Amino acid sequence: MIEIEQRRLAAERARSIRALLHEPMLTPAHAVFGDARRHREWLRAWFARECGWPLIDSPAVVRLRKQGLEGDSSRGAELGGIALSRRRYVLLCLALAGLERAESQITLGNLAQRLLGLAGDPKLVEAGIEFTLGNHEERRDLAAVAKLLLGMGVLKRVAGDEQSYVHGSGDALYDVDRHVLSATLAVTTGPSLVNAQDIYTQIAAVSTETFPDSDDARNRAIRHRLSRRLLDDPVMYYDELDSAETEYLTKQRPHLLRRLTEETGLVAEVRAEGIALLDPNGETTDYGMPEEGTEGHITLLVAEQLARIHRETPNSEITQDSLLRHLIEIAPTHRTHWKKDATKPENLKLLLEVALEKLVALRLVARRNDTVLARPALARYAYRPATITGGQR
Repeated sequence: MIEIEQRRLAAERARSIRALLHEPMLTPAHAVFGDARRHREWLRAWFARECGWPLIDSPAVVRLRKQGLEGDSSRGAELGGIALSRRRYVLLCLALAGLERAESQITLGNLAQRLLGLAGDPKLVEAGIEFTLGNHEERRDLAAVAKLLLGMGVLKRVAGDEQSYVHGSGDALYDVDRHVLSATLAVTTGPSLVNAQDIYTQIAAVSTETFPDSDDARNRAIRHRLSRRLLDDPVMYYDELDSAETEYLTKQRPHLLRRLTEETGLVAEVRAEGIALLDPNGETTDYGMPEEGTEGHITLLVAEQLARIHRETPNSEITQDSLLRHLIEIAPTHRTHWKKDATKPENLKLLLEVALEKLVALRLVARRNDTVLARPALARYAYRPATITGGQR
């Protein structure tokens, strides 16, 4: 009975780790929230030890503050599968600032009025960001930001809806969860403590980590960097590591992987070019590969073509035009599996862009201007005709 209880606890902790890696801010709306709250002390110690990431919690939120990750535009916020535009990102930040000074309840219309005041900042105007609520598109942008905040748990809808606000026929009333709101910011230094004037210096200042100057601290920092990439990146390639990280990994790889896989349920796949921690349950990834539907099928076909070219001529860069021509050529063969009008060249061009964005996010390819370079992990999607042993093919 003791062993069964230990296995149950280990499963709850592993499930909580995977959930926090995928959704760093858990609220009661998440199924695993109860487990994460129950094991919060253990989780806090584990993430601090293995990654150097702080974990905060309250009855309203469990927040993993991922820090020290390299900028990656392929992992931006999405709403309904569509990446947030630059304008919506700005509105999201302004909305969070506006809510910080709001009462416990607010309407979408009142939030819009607060944003109008904040959007008048000369720096935003200078950067070409305007928000006047003067057209239908801007109201849709605001409604999209409200839906994102609802998904994050910052807002809870009390009455009304966003669509009626967009069409000018009504409004939406929200409760503001201040515990969740205060947990959204994940920085090492509070913005109000930064004196720099330049925006890039400010961003660097709020996210820079400091470590004691000792051998132990340097080794711990290296271990944290490697653990973060293994847990957060789909693949970690050796050629992207610096000399100190390579030396540490050469000596400590078995020990490092054992620590990361035993408590998470992830499985390490170690190859000559790099390492991937695979999730058999698919709980920690934003993208599946392969996926159903036209976009998923075309992504798989593009991956297969790139893998074939990579096998024949390694490290060769392929132009996007040649990939589009390939899709146009094979479209008649697959059109019955695709949605209507997908075979039109202009639509195939858009579908190719979606496919490449997904492959970049999965670190299966790299893009340079209008060319694409297959990365080693893409080889798993290479296709070869089946061979029947016994003299027949």
